[in-house]
Formats: sequence, C-alpha cells, structure tokens
Amino acid sequence: MRALPLLTRVFDVESREAPAALAGMLMFFLLFAGYFMLRPVRETMGVAGGVDNLQWLFTGTFVATLAALPLFGWLASKVPRRRIQGWTYAFFVTNLLAFAAGLALQPDNLWTARAFFIWLSVFNMLTISLAWSVLADVLSGAQAKRLFALMAGGASLGGLLGPVLGTLLVAPIGHAGLLVLSAVLLAGSAGAGIALQRWRDRHPPAPDGSAPDGEETRSKPLGGNPLAGATAVFRSPYLLGIATFVILLATANTFLYFEQARLVEATFPDPVRQTQVFGIIDIAVQSLALLAQFFLTGRIAQHLGVGVLLVAVPLMIAAGFLWLAFSPVFAVLAVVMVVRRAGEYALVRPGREMLYTVVSPEQKYKAKNFIDTVAYRGGDAVSGWVKRGLDLIGEHPTLAMGIGAVLALAWAAVGGGLGRWQHRLETGRAGRLQPPTAARTPS
Repeated sequence: MRALPLLTRVFDVESREAPAALAGMLMFFLLFAGYFMLRPVRETMGVAGGVDNLQWLFTGTFVATLAALPLFGWLASKVPRRRIQGWTYAFFVTNLLAFAAGLALQPDNLWTARAFFIWLSVFNMLTISLAWSVLADVLSGAQAKRLFALMAGGASLGGLLGPVLGTLLVAPIGHAGLLVLSAVLLAGSAGAGIALQRWRDRHPPAPDGSAPDGEETRSKPLGGNPLAGATAVFRSPYLLGIATFVILLATANTFLYFEQARLVEATFPDPVRQTQVFGIIDIAVQSLALLAQFFLTGRIAQHLGVGVLLVAVPLMIAAGFLWLAFSPVFAVLAVVMVVRRAGEYALVRPGREMLYTVVSPEQKYKAKNFIDTVAYRGGDAVSGWVKRGLDLIGEHPTLAMGIGAVLALAWAAVGGGLGRWQHRLETGRAGRLQPPTAARTPS
C-alpha cells in the first residue's frame, strides 16, 4: 500500500500507527460526507421557517439535546465501551431511514422540515463528539498531538465531498434519497470505528502506562448512572473550564450564524440560490481546513502546544466581529464565516479534543458528551435569544458585533488557560505513570 509510506514520511506517522491513522480518517470522512450532504438542506429549511424564528429552532434543539443526554448516558453505562459508537450510530441510521420515509410521503411539510433541522443539529453533535471520544480512548496524548489533525483531515475531505454529492444527487434521488445514502455512509463510519478498536487490540498498551487501556478494560461497560457526565463536569474545575470554552465558542458561532441568515436572506431571496451559497461556503471552509490539518495543526500542537490551537481562532474572530461592526455586508460576513469555521475544524476542534486525553474513560465519553451537546446547545439557545434581543434594540448590528468581540476575547483567554492546564496534567501524569524502575499493569 503506497499510502502507508506516504503517511510515515510526510505526516510523522509511525509505521505501526498507519492503519489506525487511515481508519480514523475513513471514520471521519464517511461521517462528514453524510452530514455535509444534508447540511445545506438544513440551512435552507431554517431560513424557510423565518429568520425571526431561528431562536425557537435553537431552543428546540437544546430541549431535544436534554432529552437525548440521559438516553446516551444509559447506553454508555450498559454497553461495553468499545461498542458505544456502533450502537449509537445504528440508532441514528434508523432515524435517517425514518426521516427519508417521511420526506418521501410529505416532501413539503413545514413541521417535518423543522423537526429535521432540530434532529440534524442534535445528530451532528452526538456523532462527531462520539467519534472524537473513540480517538481519545484508543490513542495516547503523544499520539493525539501527531495524529488528531491528520485524522480530522478525513472530516474535511468528507466535508468537501458531501456538498458535491448533495448538489449532484438531489435532483435524481431527491431529499429522501440523500438521507438513505447518508445512512449508508454513517454505517460505514461505524465500521471504521470498529477497525480502530481492533487496531488497538493488536497493539496493546505499553506496560509503563503511557498508552490507553487495553482490550479487556475497553470491553467492559463504563457503569455509573445516566447523568454521571453532568455531575462529573460540575465536580471538576478542569471540565468546567472546557465547558466554559465550549459555551463561549457556541455563543460566537451563534452570533455569526444569525448574522449569516439575515444577510443571506437579504442578499439572496431565492431558496435555490441560498442553498448554493451555503454549499460554496462549505467547500471553501473544508478546502482551507484540509490544508491546515494536513500541514500545520500537528506541527503547531507538537512545537507550540495545545494552547496555541485554542487561542488563535478566537483572536481572529474578535477581529472579525469588529470588522462586521463597521462593515455589515455579506462579503465581509462570508470571509469571517470561512475563517471561523475553517479555523474551528483545523485548530480549535483538534486542540479541544486533545484536552480529553488526560481524563478518565468515563469522562471521555459521558462528561465529554455532556459538554459537546448540552453545554454547546445551551450556549446556542441562550445566545440565540440574546442576539435576537439585540437585533430588536436596533437594526444596525454594531452593538451585537461589539459584544461578540468581547466574548471572543474571553473565549481566547479561557483557551489559553486550558492549554497550560492540559500540559501540566499531561506532564504530571507521565511523571507519575513512568517511574524509573517499576512498571504499571493496565487496569
């Protein structure tokens, strides 16, 4: 396989890690191709329901997320750790097939469109969070710094292919057909996750404790109660810091999302044109993210630390908010959105996931899921109403953009603190787990 020497030479992947890197890339590629094939449709459905009603959709998403949390917590408590992803993805495959049947029967039903908007918003958070949980579970901290960005490159490749597939196939197979195809891709992503678990089985943890848990431990359920993720977050200052970072991230994203919906509606009144514009933005975002993930992110993490990944984008977004405050036009908004989303995929997301390499297995699945869904969507819901209130105060977005800039600076400050905290935990943990003469047997 020619891909293996290429991965080893160009991307700083050890030869034994190459199959894991390819499996991780494939897992994200299939997941994101299926999601981004449907994302432009969701955005158009959100605009169709009325820009002034977006805060209701965000609130509905938050409520749906609250309902999903205990279900996922129950599953994570009962199912062997290595099979959590497979069971969860199988559930969502059945959901996609059910929505496909509904759209085939009533393609113009507005309430079906709203339900799909909310469902897809919950789906993408849960499935993507879980894929990252698997990586944090099977890879060590040192491996994460080298491999996370490369594996995330599969997400950008999928994000590039998804809108292309949606554009080419929506006419011949319709929205229902796209959902069926997305279900097939999601099942393939679950299969790649299983391959990643089997790779870890073939390369068991080192006896010095520098690698994650072995097959026997990962084959046991996490146990605990379904709400253990929430209680773990509130008991840990470190996890609370991550939750704060995610809420500030969600707030900045929501402010920009509402501004995007307002400017797209004003600039492109035709729904078909709106979908095309959203697709073009997606392609630009994924192209830039792909280049950064392959050639920059891993090197930044290794040489400058996780903190730089977490700080760079918030600072750029603070500048973008100020730019929009003085020039609230679609062209400026498009630039800021592309930078924000590409930076989040290439820098913020890998850096944020590296924070979890130093926590316990239960926190990697349950607490992380709580932060990635409830904390994120809660930030969405609250900031959506705040943004709507600011828009009602005045038609000019200067006030909202100014507040967004201040929040982005706070986001950067929290990210810098978390980067330093993660480094202390990682180095302290390594020191404890690798004594000069003794070896630890994995539990």
